[in-house]
Amino acid sequence: MTANPLAPPWLAVPADANALAEGVWPAGAARATGGGLDLAGVSAVELASRFGTPLYVLDESDARSRAAGIRTAFADAFAPHGAAVTVYYAGKAFLSSEVARWMADEGLGLDVASGGELAVALASGFDPARIGFHGNNKSQDELDRAIGAGIGSIVLDSELELERVAAAAARLGVVQAVRVRANSGVNAHTHDYLATSREDQKFGIALVDVPAIVARIRSVESLRFLGLHSHIGSQIFDAAGFVEAIGRLMAVHAMLLESGPVPELNIGGGFGIAYTSADRPMPMGELASALAEAVAREAERFGVHVPGISIEPGRAIIGPAGVTLYTVGTIKDVDVSVADSSAIRRYVSVDGGMSDNVRPALYGAEYSARLANRRSDASPVLARVAGKHCESGDIVVHDEYLPGDVAPGDILAVPATGAYCWSLASNYNYLGRPAVVAVANGSARLIVRRESEADLLSRDVGLSEHSATEGATR
Repeated sequence: MTANPLAPPWLAVPADANALAEGVWPAGAARATGGGLDLAGVSAVELASRFGTPLYVLDESDARSRAAGIRTAFADAFAPHGAAVTVYYAGKAFLSSEVARWMADEGLGLDVASGGELAVALASGFDPARIGFHGNNKSQDELDRAIGAGIGSIVLDSELELERVAAAAARLGVVQAVRVRANSGVNAHTHDYLATSREDQKFGIALVDVPAIVARIRSVESLRFLGLHSHIGSQIFDAAGFVEAIGRLMAVHAMLLESGPVPELNIGGGFGIAYTSADRPMPMGELASALAEAVAREAERFGVHVPGISIEPGRAIIGPAGVTLYTVGTIKDVDVSVADSSAIRRYVSVDGGMSDNVRPALYGAEYSARLANRRSDASPVLARVAGKHCESGDIVVHDEYLPGDVAPGDILAVPATGAYCWSLASNYNYLGRPAVVAVANGSARLIVRRESEADLLSRDVGLSEHSATEGATR
């Protein structure tokens, strides 16, 4: 079949529009005997019927396996160099009490970036000593609560924050462990890297200013310096940017060792995943080995020991474990001019959109999709999966080949939605945020309930005051 001229160059016409691309879907995703999609042994049709759509589905075994796999890969890579590795799950990707418990079970720490994320972590029973807290504008209340709870580490993002943490720790009578977020000048945008001496961004402290900040930390009795923290970007497919940043960070690390201990180096996260069959992220074992070799090489160059290492993956753990289910509503073919001719793009509208996945609108992110309720032998057609919001940019999947007989009432599944979909969800157009369901070993359980219209109306003070007044006059 000839490709539609409206399709992007990377999107090939599939030989089978029912096939699930390897590496994009959770390990437990498969076509059932009847042709529908199963997720960890649970039918997508059953999930949609029982919990409604849109619906976020998390493959628990897949998430746990990825968490354990990353921990093992980095431990194995750094062990020959005498360095221990601590893995923090980046809660901003997706956080619930259930997922926090999965990460604790798999031996991971937890990285939080707000008082709300900290509240979920603590309420789930997560050991505060295994929690790290970062962000560029932590409030005094957030810091007081974190330090009072016995949080393991705080990433300092500015000199002002240093003073706030020091004062809070002194007031509470504790010594708080801190890291310094250092801007290496390496900024990764998927495959491209920009290396500068200073970064024009809201996060962190320029490397040239780090020694003075660390000296100030060491002069304060209520603080204990752990080491440097780095984050160079997100959705990174190879090791090059990390290796460049490690070289810069280790130079400062070695300098800081001249005046005191620097027990660790946190090289952050941002490890990429496959959203489409065209994506080729570096295998985690290879990435871990490349980073271990880079740290060891730089340590030898500067004549220092390899420090303890911390990493903060989020998307790489929870992203591929997630699938979002939608119900198809309307279908519309649009004749689009192309050079001296035209081509048809099919718009397949679903019952969600940018309120449950804003990444395509926000970042131009690409996703893929498959029919989930049945198998189809119809020829594939180029489709654009659109949401139901009042925005022309409300697109869930920009470009995908779907079976030509896709129809209202069909269930569509969009993979790799475990990260930054629920956590960025909104109530735009007064849609309630979808439920989150965990699937494992042929069973499903609700872990975050769907927001109802009653939930939305309950926050409208005008309505609650009206109801109270009306009730008082009866």
